[in-house]
Amino acid sequence: MSETQTFELSLEQVDNYEFRVRFGDASIPELVTDEPAPLGAGSGPNPARLLVAAVANCLAASLIFALRKFKNDPGRLHAEARATLSRNESRRWRVERIEVDMHLSDDADALEHLDRILGQFEEFCIVTQSVREGVQVDVRVHDAEGRELHR
Repeated sequence: MSETQTFELSLEQVDNYEFRVRFGDASIPELVTDEPAPLGAGSGPNPARLLVAAVANCLAASLIFALRKFKNDPGRLHAEARATLSRNESRRWRVERIEVDMHLSDDADALEHLDRILGQFEEFCIVTQSVREGVQVDVRVHDAEGRELHR
C-alpha cells in the first residue's frame, strides 16, 4: 500500500540573491535566504546551510523520537553539523559530506534500550535518508506568459 503526502512552499526574490521563503502555512514564519558575499549580502542562510541544518535537525528530532519511543525522558540535545564542499569533475561546487555530532545531556547508563535506539534512529529521519538515497527533482521554467520554457 503506497502512502504519500505533499506540501508546498514559495520563494520570492527580494533583491539580488536574497529570497523570501513562505512555507504555505500562515502559522510558520517566513524565512529569508541569501548567498554570502561576494554574490549576496549574507542576510540569511544559503541553500547549502539550509540543507545541512535540515539534515542535522531531522537527525536530532529522530533521536529524540526514538529515545521517547522506548520510554526515556531525555534532557536537552545539542547538535553540531559541518559540511564539506568541493568541486566536482565539472568544477561545480557540491556538498560532498555532512558530519553531524549530537550530544545527549544524559549519561548512557541512564537511558533504556540505548543500543536498539542507536541502531534504528537514523531510519526515522526523512531528510537524511532521502539525501542518502537521492531525491528525484523535476524542474520546469515558465516565462511571464506562463509558457513552459524548460523541463
